[in-house]
Amino acid sequence: MFARSAFRRRFARADLRVAIGAVLVLVSVAGVWLVVAEARQTSPVLSAARTIIVGEPIDAADLRVVDVVLGPADEVYAAPGSLAVGAVATRTVPTGELLPLSAVAEPGDIDVTTVVVQTAGAVPGSVSAGTRVEVWSAPQTDRGVFGDPRVLVRDATVRAIQSGEGLMAQRAAAVELAVSRADVAAVLAAVSAGDAVSVVATGPGPR
Repeated sequence: MFARSAFRRRFARADLRVAIGAVLVLVSVAGVWLVVAEARQTSPVLSAARTIIVGEPIDAADLRVVDVVLGPADEVYAAPGSLAVGAVATRTVPTGELLPLSAVAEPGDIDVTTVVVQTAGAVPGSVSAGTRVEVWSAPQTDRGVFGDPRVLVRDATVRAIQSGEGLMAQRAAAVELAVSRADVAAVLAAVSAGDAVSVVATGPGPR
């Protein structure tokens, strides 16, 4: 009789251990499933359909919607419908890059405007729309005579380049630049004085 009772107690303890083990396995499987499901969850965000230059207005034609896995970064990027009308880029956003909310602002919140300069020579092939450049100026001391060049603007971004045709394309180009408003007066003064203006890339162009 005693032996039967002991056997039953051992059997009950074994059943309890099996039940606990089964519960732990189920909890583990459920946890893994939740992690995998979370990792597969995507969010719709906006990416640049073209290179958007600093200071440019951003509209629907400049963007496309992509579904990506972001996780904790979900609130870092602009979602469809999140941009205010008239929003502008605070920095250059290359084609295909997800649009960070930090790269978007109201027009009055950024200190950037555009100017057009006529370069004294051909624009280097490494310079294109979106390239960050320095603007150099050699002051005209006499008709056709120029002094030593100096840096006129240390940080500008090319918005567009309009080159001439034939020999003119090798000699000069009209370059539209996004510059700080603080640099506008110096640029306009150099242009009106007939100084020789050049642009020099300070980094790689947009992808």
